[in-house]
Amino acid sequence: MELGKRIRAHIARLDLDMRQSAVLDGQAHTARALWNLLHEYFTFRQGRFASLNDCDQAIRAARHEIDWMAQLPAQAAQAVLKTYRQAWANFFNPEHPADRPTFKGRFRSRMAVDVPQARDLQIKRINRRWGAVNLPKVGRVRFRWTKDLPGLTKGGPAGRITGARLIKDAHGWAIVFRIQTLAPVPAPHTGAKVGMDRGIAVPLALSTGEHRSHGPWLTDGERTRLRRLERKSARQRATATKGKGRPVSNRLARTYDQIAKLRATAKRRALDWQHQTTTDLATRFSVIVVEDLEITNMTASASGTVQAPGTRVAQKRGLNRAISGEAWGRTVDLLTYKSDARGGVVAKVRPHGASRECHRCHTTTPGSRESQSRFACRNPACGWVGNADTNAARNLLYRYDTAAGWAVTGRGGPGVSGPVKRQASCPTVSPVPASRAAA
Repeated sequence: MELGKRIRAHIARLDLDMRQSAVLDGQAHTARALWNLLHEYFTFRQGRFASLNDCDQAIRAARHEIDWMAQLPAQAAQAVLKTYRQAWANFFNPEHPADRPTFKGRFRSRMAVDVPQARDLQIKRINRRWGAVNLPKVGRVRFRWTKDLPGLTKGGPAGRITGARLIKDAHGWAIVFRIQTLAPVPAPHTGAKVGMDRGIAVPLALSTGEHRSHGPWLTDGERTRLRRLERKSARQRATATKGKGRPVSNRLARTYDQIAKLRATAKRRALDWQHQTTTDLATRFSVIVVEDLEITNMTASASGTVQAPGTRVAQKRGLNRAISGEAWGRTVDLLTYKSDARGGVVAKVRPHGASRECHRCHTTTPGSRESQSRFACRNPACGWVGNADTNAARNLLYRYDTAAGWAVTGRGGPGVSGPVKRQASCPTVSPVPASRAAA
C-alpha cells in the first residue's frame, strides 16, 4: 500500500495563569516588533534587498544590544525571519495571491509566537481531558486534550509532531500543533458529482436540490447584549478625551474585550458549521463544482470618491457584510483539502450568467430570474420553474461536464481535459407539460 505524507494542524486551548499569559503577551509583541524591524532593514536600501545572512546577523546583534528583544526565544526569532522571507517569496510568486509584506500594526495583527522545535514541547498526557506541554520561557502549561496526537497515544495515528504555534484570540491563548502523518494514498472517489452554489439567503445550494442552511450564530440574548455593548462603547468614545494616538480608557478597553468575545463566539460556531458541512459533502461526492468567484472584488466598497461619490452605499455595505459573514472562500478551502484526502476533486468553473441561465434548455431569457429564490424560464420551448439557487448549481455542474467555459481544480490545476474556451450549446427542447414544469 502506497503511503503519502499529510500535513495537518490541531488547535487546543491553553490553561494559563496571569504570569504565563503576560509572558506570552510580551513575546508576541516582541515578535511583531521584530517583524517591523526586519521589514525596515530589508527594504530601506533602494534597489537592493538585504540578504538572508545580513538579516540573521542583524537579529543576533539586536538580541545582544536591545534588552526587551531577549523576551523572545532565539528559535522564535528565527521563525519570524523565516516567515518574513516566505512572505516575500509568496509575493513574487505569480501563482500565489499574497500581497506585498507590510508593517504589522499593534491592534490589526494577530498575536502569535512560533515554537519550531518539536523536541522543546515535551508533550505528555495527564488524564482524559488534559495534557501538558513545555513552552520556552513560560514553563509547563496544561492544554485541553480533545484529539489523539500522533506518536503520543498508544494505538493512535502514526506520525509525529513537527512543531507548534501559539496564537491568541478574544478567548485567550491556544496552541496549534503541526502534525505530519503517513496516510494511504486515497483511491479515486466513486461518489456522484455535484454542483454547489454559494449565496446569502441560502448559504449552500446543491444541484441535487438540497439546501444547507444555518441559523444565527448568536442567540437572541447574545445579540441583544452585543448591541448594548456597542452602544456603550459609542458613549464611552464620545465622552473620552479626544486626540490621535491617545490610549483608550480601561473601561472602554473592557467593553471592547467583551464585544470581541461575543464576535469570536460567533466565528467559532460558523467555523464548526462549515467543518461539519464540508466533511459531509467531501465524503459523499467525488467532484464538487463551485464558481470561481473574485470575492475581494465583490466586497469592494461603493463609497466612491469626493468627485464621484457612490450610490446606495449603505445597501452595498450591508451586502459586503453578509458575504463576509458567510466566508465563501473558507468553505472552498475546507472542501479542497477534505476532498483531496478522500480522493475527490473541487473544481472551479466560469461563474458568469449561471444564475440567469436555465439549466434545462441552457438559454438566457430576460426576466427568468423572478426573485431571489424563484426561477421561471421564459423560453416558450422550456418553461422550467423551480428554485433559483438549485438552477445555478445545476448550471455549474453542466459547465464542468461539457467544459463550457474554463474549469480548474481547487488547487489551480486543470479540472477537465479538452478545450476550455468553448461556449455552451443551447439545445432545443420540446415543450414541457405543466405537470413537469414545476418539478
